[in-house]
Amino acid sequence: MRPSEALAKNIDTVREIIARYPVSNPRVFGSVARGEDVEGSDLDILIHPEGKMSYFDLAGLALELEAVLGCTVDLGEDTSVRAHAAETIFADAKPI
Repeated sequence: MRPSEALAKNIDTVREIIARYPVSNPRVFGSVARGEDVEGSDLDILIHPEGKMSYFDLAGLALELEAVLGCTVDLGEDTSVRAHAAETIFADAKPI
């Protein structure tokens, strides 16, 4: 199953999981956002950290999402996007 299909099928659960973490404005970007994902693609999610978020929090969020979606989830903080990639990432980003 393509990550975009898994996300569409499990969107409510994904939103519930994300809501348990100190983040806001979750968005997909990359191949899923562009409609170019294939089976085996990862799912790139951009988040905005709210307050303190440890690496354990990030890892926990990614692992929970991976368990539901059945694909690799890469999380990126919108406050840490490098300038050379920002234009493409923010142009692709679609809200979850």
